Amino acid sequence: MNPFHGLCAFPPTPLDAAGGIDEPRLTGLARDIVAAGADAIGVLGSTGAYPYLGRAERRRAVGLAVGAAASRVPVLAGIGALATRDVLLHAEDAAAEGADALLLAPVSYQQLTEAEVLGLFSDVAGAVDLPICIYSNPATTGFAFSDDLLARLAERPGIAAVKLPPPPRGEVAADLARRRARIGPGLALGYSGDWIGSEALGAGAAAWYSVLAGIRPRVAVALSSAARAGDRASLERIEAALAPLWALFRTHGSFRVALAIADLAPPRPVLPLDAAARPALDVALDGLDAAG
Repeated sequence: MNPFHGLCAFPPTPLDAAGGIDEPRLTGLARDIVAAGADAIGVLGSTGAYPYLGRAERRRAVGLAVGAAASRVPVLAGIGALATRDVLLHAEDAAAEGADALLLAPVSYQQLTEAEVLGLFSDVAGAVDLPICIYSNPATTGFAFSDDLLARLAERPGIAAVKLPPPPRGEVAADLARRRARIGPGLALGYSGDWIGSEALGAGAAAWYSVLAGIRPRVAVALSSAARAGDRASLERIEAALAPLWALFRTHGSFRVALAIADLAPPRPVLPLDAAARPALDVALDGLDAAG
């Protein structure tokens, strides 16, 4: 029941025709994740479109995920927002709905400094009892965590993990070793970027934070299990089948691709995956079917 260990699945947040949460669909996605054997659910991550949802919608999404998890797996809830006061409100709501841990990205309009990000995390850690995972996503937030800053944050009680962006494939083990040496043992180091997920787990990372697991959890669980067991034959078979999907993720971003696979509409003004990518998506879907 460690929210920062193993395979953490990040489902999209389905929206209904009026732009509100499609509650049966989100509940179904979360139940599928639990049934498949994932280690945790990450609700309101980037794939969950948290910046596009209002406070009431975000609180409801956490409650639905917690209800579907039914205490069988922990629920990690995203709380990122522009202002610290709003982050604290989202943290309060997530705790009230029964979340087991919090995921915090330094969302900003003005470019944040290291001192400001340190202050944000210190404020939140001092105000809540739930453990916090640092969400390092420089591609969307514009803020890159230095190892020195991560080491300082690791000293703060309540800050327990970090969700790292993917280094180049083939460099994951070196990246993990370097960060462990510089940050110390205070943070559980996990990675996003599905195309390096099995490599990260095989190298000994604490967690793989997965988009795929949120929409096709059985495939992701199979890949995760093979990576942790060192089952090279299964790894090679599944990775070969998923190569077209990883290419789509890297080219178009996992958000639009995941929504397309799940047949969900993005929140406006975001538009669906471009029609020109449809042939590549069809190939990726064939690969998903082949992967199991």
